[in-house]
Amino acid sequence: MKRKHITAAVLVASLAVSSMMAGTAYAAEPTTTVAQGELRGFMDGDVYTFLGVPYAYVPERFALPEDPQPWEGVRNVQSFGPICPIPDQTSVGGDELVWPHRYWIQNEDCQVLNIWSHNIDKEAKQPVIVYMHGGGYKNGSSIEGVAHDGRNIAEYGDVVFVSLNHRLNALGYLDLSSYGGEFENACNLGDEDLIQALRWVNENIEAFGGDPDNITIMGQSGGGRKVQGMLRYADCEGLVDKVVSQSTSYLTPMAKEDAKAVADKTLEILGLDETNIEEIKTISYRELDDAAEAALSELGLGWVPVENEGRLADEFLEWTADVPMIVGSVFTESSGNMSTGIGWADHNKNEWTDEEVQEKLTEQYGENAQAVADAFTALYPDKKLADAYYLAPRGVSYRNGVKEVLANKVETGTAPVFNYMMTYEIPVNGGTTAFHCVDIMYYLHNIEIPIVRIASGGPDNQDALDLQDRMASALVNFAYTGDPSTDELKWEPYTPDQPYAMRWDVESKCQILDDAELLAAAAK
Repeated sequence: MKRKHITAAVLVASLAVSSMMAGTAYAAEPTTTVAQGELRGFMDGDVYTFLGVPYAYVPERFALPEDPQPWEGVRNVQSFGPICPIPDQTSVGGDELVWPHRYWIQNEDCQVLNIWSHNIDKEAKQPVIVYMHGGGYKNGSSIEGVAHDGRNIAEYGDVVFVSLNHRLNALGYLDLSSYGGEFENACNLGDEDLIQALRWVNENIEAFGGDPDNITIMGQSGGGRKVQGMLRYADCEGLVDKVVSQSTSYLTPMAKEDAKAVADKTLEILGLDETNIEEIKTISYRELDDAAEAALSELGLGWVPVENEGRLADEFLEWTADVPMIVGSVFTESSGNMSTGIGWADHNKNEWTDEEVQEKLTEQYGENAQAVADAFTALYPDKKLADAYYLAPRGVSYRNGVKEVLANKVETGTAPVFNYMMTYEIPVNGGTTAFHCVDIMYYLHNIEIPIVRIASGGPDNQDALDLQDRMASALVNFAYTGDPSTDELKWEPYTPDQPYAMRWDVESKCQILDDAELLAAAAK
């Protein structure tokens, strides 16, 4: 689905000719004006691009975000801004071949966002997609995945795509509120950044051709829980119109007493207490992070938003009832053959003999092997039985997590909820089962980015190109209307009685995906 192309008149009107030299017209880069001042971006083909735009000002560590400070003159926003500091990384990820990364400058002043738009006319009223990155609440950034880039979906669908960075790990989720005083608001500051970003988008997105009354928030993995979290804040009412939550689980905040234990232990490791706690604002990030990670490890906990009565609700708030939602996962998530190596090593799983398949299923599921085989074959008759090996444990846990999100949204809302399952096998290394993150590059129409395209089997893989069009078209239609159906594919809403899901594969189809029996057998 290719939407209207930007008109020559709009392009000419937006780009002022600055000078004439040797018969060549030199056009100035595009500018637009937001509440804080004028911004200068650049053109990437016919897509207006503004990178590293500040959406908040944080006066000191552990402070609430404020509106960005205004600037004089024109501010260049032509390169990505800093990302939040993250724990030291010492090895190359095993998924680098099919999910290439970008690593960038780290700085605590990381409250910046990136905007791609096909038309910056204030009257364009394009739907807006605000993307919240994964990596849990500890790692990641808006640009970590090369496939997070928003240029292609902005061009393909005539939407405004926004990605952003926010505080993570100890900077964003160490709860110091129990210490009171200047720390009384130091709880879930990463979430507070996200809310501030949504406020900024609502107030300024018209300057980029976006419609402030049509904003979809989208996130994958940890980002999927972040977008869920936004549905639990009263401040987000009027800032969110649609939601896409990918490969995630239902958000369960950390108990307040556990959060206090983490804070107390962190301070103890740092040699701080109530008398000198203010020093936590100025110690090095690495020292702070090492102490906080040690505290989490000792207590058996991980970063996640903290219970915050009166601020973060226990469930989706009433205002979200009429907010439509897409929730889904991919076939094997992080237990596929890319993660386990089984199927890439020795010989490929697509070459296993029937006897080897049975041996592998017995190895994985024990006495439940036949039950898994029967349920799998009934549900996925188009897949090879060898694929069933890779459902456990993470494919099962992610799918169960998605079903919990679906159940809660259906129970608390009236708007339609849509489910998907991506089962497409990528023709790389003899066949790679759908892995955690792979759906992002298809939804954002990014499989043709040179460094990404190996993850789709190369530039001549027509199946992947067609699937990209179908998935991106569904996302764009959802952003426009709240219904991801296209002329090619009708996407039925999910209900507990009729658990429809869109199966994204070479032959995509919407089907009843009642997999309770399979998941129960595979989980034992």
